[in-house]
Amino acid sequence: MIDLFTWATPNGRKISIALEEMGLPYAVHLVDLRNDEQFAESFLKISPNNKIPAIYDHDTGRSVFESTAILIYLAEKSGQFLPETPFKRINVLEWLSWQTGGLGPMLGQLNHFVNIADEKVPYAIRRYFDEAARLFGVLDRQLTRGAFVAGEYSIADMAIYPWSKPAIARVSEQAQQNFENIERWHATMTERAAVQAGMEVPPA
Repeated sequence: MIDLFTWATPNGRKISIALEEMGLPYAVHLVDLRNDEQFAESFLKISPNNKIPAIYDHDTGRSVFESTAILIYLAEKSGQFLPETPFKRINVLEWLSWQTGGLGPMLGQLNHFVNIADEKVPYAIRRYFDEAARLFGVLDRQLTRGAFVAGEYSIADMAIYPWSKPAIARVSEQAQQNFENIERWHATMTERAAVQAGMEVPPA
Protein backbone atom coordinates (compact mmCIF):
# COMPACT_ATOMS: atom_id res chain seq x y z
CA MET A 1 0.00 0.00 0.00
CA ILE A 2 1.20 3.47 -0.92
CA ASP A 3 0.24 6.58 1.03
CA LEU A 4 0.09 9.52 -1.40
CA PHE A 5 0.41 12.99 0.10
CA THR A 6 -0.89 15.39 -2.51
CA TRP A 7 -2.95 18.40 -3.50
CA ALA A 8 -4.72 19.56 -6.69
CA THR A 9 -1.59 20.53 -8.62
CA PRO A 10 0.10 19.20 -11.77
CA ASN A 11 2.96 17.75 -9.73
CA GLY A 12 0.54 15.92 -7.50
CA ARG A 13 -1.42 14.54 -10.41
CA LYS A 14 1.69 13.10 -12.04
CA ILE A 15 1.81 10.61 -9.20
CA SER A 16 -1.88 9.75 -9.04
CA ILE A 17 -1.82 9.08 -12.81
CA ALA A 18 1.20 6.81 -12.35
CA LEU A 19 -0.40 4.93 -9.47
CA GLU A 20 -3.56 4.41 -11.50
CA GLU A 21 -1.62 3.28 -14.57
CA MET A 22 0.52 0.87 -12.56
CA GLY A 23 -2.41 -0.58 -10.66
CA LEU A 24 -0.73 -0.01 -7.31
CA PRO A 25 -3.06 0.30 -4.31
CA TYR A 26 -2.86 3.70 -2.67
CA ALA A 27 -4.54 5.93 -0.13
CA VAL A 28 -4.82 9.68 -0.63
CA HIS A 29 -3.84 12.12 2.11
CA LEU A 30 -4.58 15.74 1.25
CA VAL A 31 -2.02 18.38 2.16
CA ASP A 32 -3.94 21.65 1.95
CA LEU A 33 -1.51 24.18 0.51
CA ARG A 34 -4.00 26.98 1.09
CA ASN A 35 -3.63 26.46 4.83
CA ASP A 36 0.14 25.81 4.77
CA GLU A 37 -0.26 22.18 5.81
CA GLN A 38 2.93 21.39 3.89
CA PHE A 39 4.85 23.02 6.73
CA ALA A 40 3.46 20.69 9.41
CA GLU A 41 6.09 18.77 11.35
CA SER A 42 4.42 15.47 10.52
CA PHE A 43 4.68 16.17 6.80
CA LEU A 44 8.27 17.39 7.12
CA LYS A 45 9.26 13.88 8.20
CA ILE A 46 8.05 12.58 4.83
CA SER A 47 8.95 15.52 2.60
CA PRO A 48 12.03 17.41 3.90
CA ASN A 49 11.48 20.12 1.27
CA ASN A 50 7.91 20.82 2.45
CA LYS A 51 6.53 20.16 -1.03
CA ILE A 52 3.92 17.83 -2.42
CA PRO A 53 3.80 15.18 -3.72
CA ALA A 54 5.37 12.66 -1.40
CA ILE A 55 4.70 9.00 -0.78
CA TYR A 56 5.15 6.44 1.96
CA ASP A 57 5.45 2.83 0.85
CA HIS A 58 4.18 0.46 3.55
CA ASP A 59 5.75 -2.49 1.72
CA THR A 60 9.27 -1.15 2.20
CA GLY A 61 8.89 1.35 5.04
CA ARG A 62 10.37 4.01 2.75
CA SER A 63 9.15 7.55 2.11
CA VAL A 64 10.04 9.32 -1.14
CA PHE A 65 9.74 13.02 -1.99
CA GLU A 66 10.15 14.98 -5.26
CA SER A 67 7.92 13.94 -8.14
CA THR A 68 10.68 12.71 -10.46
CA ALA A 69 12.15 10.46 -7.78
CA ILE A 70 8.68 9.16 -6.96
CA LEU A 71 7.90 8.33 -10.59
CA ILE A 72 11.17 6.43 -10.98
CA TYR A 73 10.61 4.64 -7.67
CA LEU A 74 7.11 3.55 -8.64
CA ALA A 75 8.18 2.51 -12.13
CA GLU A 76 10.92 0.34 -10.69
CA LYS A 77 8.62 -1.05 -8.01
CA SER A 78 5.97 -2.03 -10.55
CA GLY A 79 8.32 -2.91 -13.42
CA GLN A 80 6.33 -0.68 -15.75
CA PHE A 81 6.72 2.46 -17.90
CA LEU A 82 10.51 2.83 -17.54
CA PRO A 83 12.44 0.60 -19.96
CA GLU A 84 15.39 -1.47 -18.79
CA THR A 85 17.19 -1.15 -22.12
CA PRO A 86 19.78 1.61 -21.52
CA PHE A 87 19.12 3.79 -24.58
CA LYS A 88 15.33 3.57 -24.20
CA ARG A 89 15.62 4.24 -20.48
CA ILE A 90 17.76 7.35 -20.92
CA ASN A 91 15.30 8.65 -23.51
CA VAL A 92 12.53 8.52 -20.92
CA LEU A 93 14.75 10.10 -18.26
CA GLU A 94 15.74 12.92 -20.65
CA TRP A 95 12.12 13.94 -21.15
CA LEU A 96 11.30 13.45 -17.50
CA SER A 97 14.17 15.83 -16.67
CA TRP A 98 12.97 18.24 -19.36
CA GLN A 99 9.62 18.48 -17.65
CA THR A 100 11.09 18.86 -14.18
CA GLY A 101 13.71 21.42 -15.12
CA GLY A 102 11.93 23.31 -17.88
CA LEU A 103 8.24 22.96 -18.62
CA GLY A 104 7.03 22.73 -15.02
CA PRO A 105 8.99 25.66 -13.60
CA MET A 106 8.26 27.92 -16.58
CA LEU A 107 4.53 27.21 -16.56
CA GLY A 108 4.52 27.61 -12.78
CA GLN A 109 6.13 31.04 -13.04
CA LEU A 110 3.76 32.00 -15.85
CA ASN A 111 0.76 31.04 -13.75
CA HIS A 112 2.14 33.02 -10.80
CA PHE A 113 2.68 36.25 -12.70
CA VAL A 114 -0.56 36.02 -14.70
CA ASN A 115 -2.96 34.76 -12.02
CA ILE A 116 -1.48 35.19 -8.54
CA ALA A 117 0.94 38.12 -8.28
CA ASP A 118 -0.55 41.30 -6.84
CA GLU A 119 1.46 43.37 -9.31
CA LYS A 120 1.24 42.65 -13.04
CA VAL A 121 4.77 42.78 -14.40
CA PRO A 122 4.63 42.90 -18.21
CA TYR A 123 8.27 41.89 -18.63
CA ALA A 124 7.84 38.78 -16.48
CA ILE A 125 4.58 37.81 -18.17
CA ARG A 126 6.11 38.17 -21.63
CA ARG A 127 9.26 36.30 -20.60
CA TYR A 128 7.37 33.27 -19.31
CA PHE A 129 4.83 33.24 -22.16
CA ASP A 130 7.70 33.28 -24.65
CA GLU A 131 9.55 30.47 -22.89
CA ALA A 132 6.37 28.42 -22.52
CA ALA A 133 5.74 28.77 -26.25
CA ARG A 134 9.32 27.74 -27.01
CA LEU A 135 9.00 24.66 -24.80
CA PHE A 136 5.69 23.70 -26.39
CA GLY A 137 7.45 23.97 -29.74
CA VAL A 138 10.13 21.56 -28.50
CA LEU A 139 7.49 19.10 -27.34
CA ASP A 140 5.47 19.45 -30.53
CA ARG A 141 8.52 18.62 -32.66
CA GLN A 142 9.35 15.63 -30.49
CA LEU A 143 5.83 14.28 -30.96
CA THR A 144 6.31 14.17 -34.73
CA ARG A 145 8.46 11.10 -34.01
CA GLY A 146 5.78 8.93 -32.44
CA ALA A 147 2.58 8.60 -30.52
CA PHE A 148 4.23 9.27 -27.16
CA VAL A 149 6.97 11.56 -25.92
CA ALA A 150 9.79 9.07 -25.47
CA GLY A 151 8.69 6.40 -27.92
CA GLU A 152 6.66 3.98 -25.84
CA TYR A 153 4.15 5.22 -23.27
CA SER A 154 6.12 6.04 -20.12
CA ILE A 155 6.41 8.03 -16.94
CA ALA A 156 7.58 10.94 -19.11
CA ASP A 157 4.08 11.22 -20.60
CA MET A 158 2.56 11.00 -17.12
CA ALA A 159 4.80 13.83 -15.91
CA ILE A 160 4.25 16.21 -18.83
CA TYR A 161 0.51 15.84 -19.42
CA PRO A 162 -0.81 17.40 -16.16
CA TRP A 163 1.27 20.49 -16.89
CA SER A 164 0.70 20.86 -20.61
CA LYS A 165 -3.02 20.08 -20.85
CA PRO A 166 -4.33 23.03 -18.76
CA ALA A 167 -1.89 25.53 -20.28
CA ILE A 168 -1.84 24.80 -23.99
CA ALA A 169 -4.91 26.80 -25.04
CA ARG A 170 -3.70 30.03 -23.46
CA VAL A 171 -0.10 29.62 -24.62
CA SER A 172 -1.25 28.75 -28.13
CA GLU A 173 -3.51 31.80 -28.26
CA GLN A 174 -0.82 34.12 -26.93
CA ALA A 175 1.81 32.74 -29.32
CA GLN A 176 -0.65 32.61 -32.22
CA GLN A 177 0.66 29.15 -32.91
CA ASN A 178 -0.98 25.75 -33.23
CA PHE A 179 0.64 22.78 -31.57
CA GLU A 180 -1.12 20.07 -33.53
CA ASN A 181 1.05 17.17 -32.38
CA ILE A 182 0.58 18.08 -28.73
CA GLU A 183 -3.17 18.33 -29.26
CA ARG A 184 -3.17 14.87 -30.85
CA TRP A 185 -1.14 13.49 -27.95
CA HIS A 186 -3.46 15.19 -25.44
CA ALA A 187 -6.43 13.47 -27.06
CA THR A 188 -4.68 10.10 -26.80
CA MET A 189 -3.79 10.69 -23.17
CA THR A 190 -7.26 11.92 -22.26
CA GLU A 191 -8.79 8.69 -23.57
CA ARG A 192 -6.83 6.61 -21.05
CA ALA A 193 -9.01 5.62 -18.09
CA ALA A 194 -6.07 5.75 -15.67
CA VAL A 195 -5.22 9.30 -16.78
CA GLN A 196 -8.82 10.37 -16.30
CA ALA A 197 -8.88 8.84 -12.81
CA GLY A 198 -5.49 10.27 -11.83
CA MET A 199 -6.46 13.78 -12.92
CA GLU A 200 -9.36 13.66 -10.45
CA VAL A 201 -7.10 13.08 -7.44
CA PRO A 202 -8.05 15.11 -5.58
CA PRO A 203 -11.22 16.35 -7.31
CA ALA A 204 -10.89 19.90 -8.67
